[in-house]
Order: sequence, then structure tokens, then C-alpha cells
Amino acid sequence: MAAQEPPRPPPAPAEPPEPEPGGRYEAVVPHWFYCKVTDTRERWVPFSAQDSERLEEAHGAGKDRDDVVVPTSGGRYDVHLRTRQRVAVYWEEEASEVRRCTWFYKGDKDNKFIPYSESFSKELEEAYMVAVTLDEWKKKLESPNREVIILHNPKLMVHYHPVASSDDWVSTPTEQGRPRTVKRGVENIAVEIPSGEPLQIDHLVFVVHGIGPACDIRFRSIVQCVNDFRNVSLSMLQAHFKKAQEQQQVGRVEFLPVNWHSSLHSTGVDVDLERITLPSINRLRHFINDTILDVFFYNSSTYCQTIVDTVASEMNRLHQLFLQRNPQFKGGVSIAGHSLGSLILFDLLTNQKADPEEDKHCAQGSRTTSSTGGIEEVKEILRKLELSEYCDVFEKEKMDRQALFLCTETNLKEMGIPLGPRMKILHYLSSKTEMKDQSSAAPGHSKRGAEAGGSQHGDSTEDGRNCQYRDIGLGQVSANYPQLNYKPTIFFAFGSPIGMFLTVRGVKRIDPNYSLPTCKGFFNIFHPFDPVAYRIEPMIVPDLEFEPMLLPHHKGRKRMHLELKEGLTRMSVDLKNNLLGSLRVAWQSFTRAPVPALEAGSTEAEAEAEAGTEKQPDTKPEEPPTAVKEETPLINVGRLNGGNRIDYVLQEKPIESFNEYLFALQGHLCYWESEDTVLLVLKEIYQTQGITLDQPLPGSQ
Repeated sequence: MAAQEPPRPPPAPAEPPEPEPGGRYEAVVPHWFYCKVTDTRERWVPFSAQDSERLEEAHGAGKDRDDVVVPTSGGRYDVHLRTRQRVAVYWEEEASEVRRCTWFYKGDKDNKFIPYSESFSKELEEAYMVAVTLDEWKKKLESPNREVIILHNPKLMVHYHPVASSDDWVSTPTEQGRPRTVKRGVENIAVEIPSGEPLQIDHLVFVVHGIGPACDIRFRSIVQCVNDFRNVSLSMLQAHFKKAQEQQQVGRVEFLPVNWHSSLHSTGVDVDLERITLPSINRLRHFINDTILDVFFYNSSTYCQTIVDTVASEMNRLHQLFLQRNPQFKGGVSIAGHSLGSLILFDLLTNQKADPEEDKHCAQGSRTTSSTGGIEEVKEILRKLELSEYCDVFEKEKMDRQALFLCTETNLKEMGIPLGPRMKILHYLSSKTEMKDQSSAAPGHSKRGAEAGGSQHGDSTEDGRNCQYRDIGLGQVSANYPQLNYKPTIFFAFGSPIGMFLTVRGVKRIDPNYSLPTCKGFFNIFHPFDPVAYRIEPMIVPDLEFEPMLLPHHKGRKRMHLELKEGLTRMSVDLKNNLLGSLRVAWQSFTRAPVPALEAGSTEAEAEAEAGTEKQPDTKPEEPPTAVKEETPLINVGRLNGGNRIDYVLQEKPIESFNEYLFALQGHLCYWESEDTVLLVLKEIYQTQGITLDQPLPGSQ
């Protein structure tokens, strides 16, 4: 038995038949590509591994004969197999060609491999199969474009340009004679194939752009910029939510762009502007008409209505379409706006109507829950004002808290309230710090956070100026603000001018009790050199000077140049303190009168104590500025973000710190590819689901 066991290995050498004249043929593994056209240049991009497998499975089942649609790229694009087209689902985009690719040749311009057509790839594969099986190489094939491909051997296959005729002047003979490499199979070409996106979607975020059609310094559209933001979010999830991913608690966050610029400029206003635009400096004038004027359009009641209608209807349409395509989705919805887009969203959110039930039961809300306040509350107010004798009058008129805050001086006069008590009540209504339900406010403004009695009745503009807090919707363009079909979880503002616009509109302070009616989270994120960005927190806490929250670096540290700058600042402060202390001691030793030797023991301790007490007040002002402190003290910034900090500043890059003005424009357009910004967005979104980062970042809230 033992002697017969060794003959078992012979089947192994019989497996590969390479030495024999005929080789063993293995079918090529196809991969699906789509053609991306940018600035008239074509670039073939591979589908992710999971998308290509899905397409190949549908193709293998013969579904390409019917008009079968296969969702790809996380469901944002559909591929129509029969027509071989890739079509955008959520936005308008020109359809791109799709190919099932097996053979590639190297292009002339950028040395990237280009796939042959499916029909010619089939011919090449058949010729290759014959050559391998019969071991007959030097095969020559001619493509439909008169281009010649020669299969020298499995490792060397060459593509030649067509031979030029006498009247062919398009390309030179040297270009025609230069061969190009041919490769079989996607595994033999230098191309990065992504694995694909997680199928599970945990949260949906709508992103609204700012002025103009271009959103970054490379003049790319909102779709391209949001694609970058989404890609960065996928890498941040892998780096900082690895444990949650392994436990299948985390899938991904979907970001969808919202475009309002094209709808605004399709109203015919561009034709009207063209007629009045001067012919000089043509490019600059057209740039201004296409971008800067969007700010003025938003401040026009006619075009503001177009903009808010477009943004709200587009977000509602996208939300409904997303739910149709993802019926299993149970996550929340957040919104993000860049530049002017953040102001549009802020105005929309301040004009949303909360559910009556929520008004009754939400203790965090900034509106006055007048429906629950009865006549007893009015009596309590009158007692505080020492006007109890008028309780019967208010009770007779069935005056509850809501009715009281709607009273004008004329109403009180008609009720028979004398001038003195009347003035006391009106002063109380105008100075009370609670927010009032604004359902009866000016047309187009619904339920904004207002200081009770704050000039909303229009009876006295002087009273309005003297109010401590003004209506958050004060100065908004008169428009009918549409309602959203959902309640956003968080509102993120990138490089936002909201604070500036509120100030220009006349809102000097925001009541600490105010919160957006349907959205409880608000983050104002900005680059330190962004010329368009303004802070929000100083409008809520104007009497206290404090720095915005420094966004931690996504790698869990401060940037090196900031640490160096902070260290040098501390060192200079310490040196200054020590030098001043030494000079003070020296000066005192010169000016102090001589002390007898017998008293030296008793006065030495006194001198030290005196020096210590003198040094203490001088060292306090020399503390490093608050921007350099490691720990920020807890500051109450109101309810706009649920009691949490609102303003967050990014850390500038080392090269940006050399010249603030040079990188100002880049500072306003840097958010799309900022890992720190994306990580904050993900951290706050997943915190609402009880999921935290693998390792808390230093300095994060």
C-alpha cells in the first residue's frame, strides 16, 4: 500500500499544457466602463467592482435585449443595458456611453488606456483564442477605422495607425507610424477600480450651492463638488468609524446637490441684462452678471420668490424620489448650504411651521406656547406688575397669554385700562425675553423667533428700535416661503454670510431662547481667511468675547505650524513676565531704604510676600490669548444649536498662513475637499444615532 502511494503526483504535471504546441485558452474577464466628457475631452472611467458585477450579471442573463435598468454609483445613476447609456437620476446631466470592456489600447495624449468597441473587442478575442489554441501568432487584424492590430505573442500586442494617403494632411507620418500598446483584460492596465459604496444609507443630506454656476476654484459644478464631498466622507467613515462599520452599525451618508442657479437664469433675466450690459470688459461683465448679481436677485422680491420656490420644491422632489428608490430608508434628513445657499436655507427654516403638538410639548422651543397659557398666567403677569386690580377686566374679556401678547395700546385703551397701567403692560410686552409665536406676523413670515411685542404690530417703530431682541425674520424679502416635507435634523452652513445679512437687516441680537422651528441643530463652519463668512455666536452673547471652536484636525492633532505658533506665543509671554519681574525686583532694591541687620529676618518674608502680591496682578494680563488656550470654557450660546456651540473655525494650512489675502478666495471654496469639515458633519450626524468616533478627537465638543 505504501509503495503505491507515490504515483499520485503525476496528475500535477499533466495540468498545464503550455509546452505543447497548443496553449490553454482562458476567457477574458470583462469590466464595465462609462465615458466621461469634460471640456470636449473623453475619459473612460471604470465602474466600481460591485457595479460591474451587477451589470455583468444582468448582461449574462440576457437582460440587455430588454430595456433593463441597473442602478449604479450608489443609486445616483441608472444604466440602460440595451441602449448602453448611463443616466443621472437626481439631476440633469447628459447621458454617457457605457461599454462592456475586454480589450484596451494606449491613447496618444495622456497615455491612458482606451477600450475598443464591444464588437471589435469580440473580434480581437476570437483571434486571440485561435492564436493561443493553435500557437499561431503574428496575427494581423484591421479595425473599422483602417487601424492595424498585430498580435505578436501573449505579452506583445501592438496597435498601428492607418497608413496615410496622399491627401491625408490631418496627421504627420511620424504620428501614424508610432505603435500603441494593446492590452487584454482590465487587470493588465493601470487603472484604479473602486470597490464600491456601502449599500446601507444611514442619513440623507441636501447640499445647496452659493452664487454662480461654479462652486470651487476650478470652476466645477455643484454636482462635481458634492461628489468630492461624498468621496471624502467615505474615506472618513473608513478611517474614523471602523469599529461601527465592522459591527454593521454604519453604512454611509448620501449627499445630493440642489441646483437653483439654472432655474433662476432661465427666467429670461439674462436676455434683459444682456441688452443693458456695456460692451467693454466683456468677460468681467458677464462673470458679474452670472455670479455676483445672484446676491441682488435674492434681495429682489420677484426673484427671491423664484429662488426659494426652486430650492424648496427641488429638495421636496429629491426627498420623494429618494424614498421611492430606497423604500427601506429609515434615517434622518439634514441640509447644508454654502455661501448664499446657507442664507437661503436659513430664511426657509425660520419660516417653517412646527406641528401644534410639538409646540405644546416641546420645552426646548423658542416660541411662546400661548395655547397652553390661560387666564391664570395673565393674572400672574398682572400681579408681577402690581396691577392685580385689573385682573377682572382681563378675565371678562377672556384674555389669555396669547391674546395679551397680541394687544396694542389701542386695545388696552378700549378695555378701559388707564394710561399708567397701560404703559407698564406695553413695556413688559416689549422687554420680555421670551420668544413669541408669530403666526400673525407680516405676510410671508411665519413663526419666526421674535421678542414678545417686538414691533410686530406695526404700531410704533420707535418701540421696535428700543427692543432688546428683534424678529429673526426682520428685513427678509417679502416672499411666500414654501414648507418642506420633512424636518431637518441638522443645518450646516459653510462659509456663510448669515450673520452679516441679519445685521444689515436690523437684527442686532438673537434671543438665546430662539431655535429654528423644525430644525434643532445648527453649525456655522468657516475658514479663518474666508472673506464671505461671518460668526453667529456674538449675536447671541454680545457681552462676552470668546473665540469660535477650533475644528480638530482629522488626524487627531493641531497642525504643526499652529502648535509652533502657540508654543512661541507662550514662550514669549513667559519671557516677558520673567523679565518684568526681574526688573521690578531690581528697581525696588535700588529705591528701598537700607534696613538694619537685626530686622533682616523679619522683613525678608514680608518683602517676598510683597513681591508676590505685586507680581500677581501684572502676570494676569499677560496670559496668552484665548485662541491659543487648550481648553475653552463652557459658554451658553442659547438654543439655536440645542445649547451647543455654533461657530466652528477650520485650521489654516501652513502655506496659507504666509499670506491671508492670497488665499482668501481659496478659503471660501475649500469646504468641498476639507476632511475636517466632512468629519464634523459625520460626527454630528452619527451622534444623533448614538454612534461615536473610534477615537475622540482632541478639542472636539
